[in-house]
Amino acid sequence: MAKKNKKENHDHIKELANKASENIKAAFFLNLIFSILEFFGGILTNSISIFSDAIHDLGDSFSIGISYLLERKSKKNPDETYTYGYLRYSLVGALLASVVLLIGSGFVIINAIPRLFHPEEVNHDAMIIFAIFGVMINGYAAYKTSKGIKHNEKAINLHMLEDVFGWLAVLIGSIVIKITGLLIIDPILSILIALFILLHVYKNLKEIFDIFMEKVPKNINIDYLKKSIKDKFNNVKDIHHIHIWSVDAINNCMTAHVSLNKDITQEEIIALKNDIKKLLKDNDIEHVTLEIEYNSEKCKNHDC
Repeated sequence: MAKKNKKENHDHIKELANKASENIKAAFFLNLIFSILEFFGGILTNSISIFSDAIHDLGDSFSIGISYLLERKSKKNPDETYTYGYLRYSLVGALLASVVLLIGSGFVIINAIPRLFHPEEVNHDAMIIFAIFGVMINGYAAYKTSKGIKHNEKAINLHMLEDVFGWLAVLIGSIVIKITGLLIIDPILSILIALFILLHVYKNLKEIFDIFMEKVPKNINIDYLKKSIKDKFNNVKDIHHIHIWSVDAINNCMTAHVSLNKDITQEEIIALKNDIKKLLKDNDIEHVTLEIEYNSEKCKNHDC
């Protein structure tokens, strides 16, 4: 039952990954349309924060569009040029989107700091109305990408969350300004939200970096796999020279040497390899290459 649940969970992950490009596409059009509306909102409310957010969102739209194209390209099948396929193009999209987020957040902070010392009058009533629409539209876009498991979609989701929290800040700030007249509230909230987003961007970039450096996926324990294989298969003396990495945080690969404790027939070797690969697939490793070493054979690799 546990294996069945794990397989169903893996299939669900694959299904979510396949929906990534459509979710990014929806986020792109929502963000682009609302960015244009924001320019008019900035003029209507005389709010530099809304106008600055319009510029920021337009940059988001550009990065999301690039991410969508790269996500589509990542679905191409392997060929003689890219033998593992084009999956990492999705990571490139995530990297670009994260960089734009860094720049955009920095832009927000730079523009918010002077307003701490020189607050400006704004049309708070128009800001409240516009902020409600901002929360609704960007909230829907954030929802569309919220269940994404690919780093590209996660980066886009951060873009959308940044906009949602930004508009919540505008909504709360404009209401408080209307009641109290404290204009300094708006830049303070903007800075706090930008810092919150920067923290999440850092985490996303770290995960992307780990994949590019071919770090062992965090959900895979090599010692556990070695013990499971040695305990389950009597013919296996040792498994070593193990390399495990992820192509895109979903598709994991592994190469290893399997040492036998006695010579066995060709049919037994084929069955053993198939059984080991099945065990590894149950542990989220689908692309597996095994080298069989006979009992009398000594591994010549210096890492063995």
